[in-house]
Amino acid sequence: MEVILKQDVKNLGRQGDRVKVAEGYARNFLIPKGLAVEATKSNLKHLQHQQKLEQERAARERTEAEKMKAVLDELNVVIKARCGEGGRLFGSVTSGDIAAAVKEAAGIELDKRKVDLGEPIKAVGNYTIKIKLLPGVVADLKLKVEASE
Repeated sequence: MEVILKQDVKNLGRQGDRVKVAEGYARNFLIPKGLAVEATKSNLKHLQHQQKLEQERAARERTEAEKMKAVLDELNVVIKARCGEGGRLFGSVTSGDIAAAVKEAAGIELDKRKVDLGEPIKAVGNYTIKIKLLPGVVADLKLKVEASE
């Protein structure tokens, strides 16, 4: 029997895959649990429509990420932090601080998990920070950490 998976099923396939399984497995397990539907003409048409919508959404997200990348590449963000002798900071500048500074400077809502610091910034200076917007779309943000009075 041929079914269309509604969810990922371990050792069988991913959501949207069209797979051949034993009739008993489909009727007694996959379909009652809502993991799959029978591969009829109407269900196949619905699947194609859903895949088309998903592709359009992914393309729209990609263009938005490219626009955001262009803005972030041109942006220079300044963060003022308390520091001691020799330019060493009391504490550190974290990805959350950078996300808040970007929101204040450009009005761009940025998830702190997308900011790739590697390790926290603990000294005054100029830095280039990688921001992973989408797989394959990485922006370089110029950051200057200054001492506050």
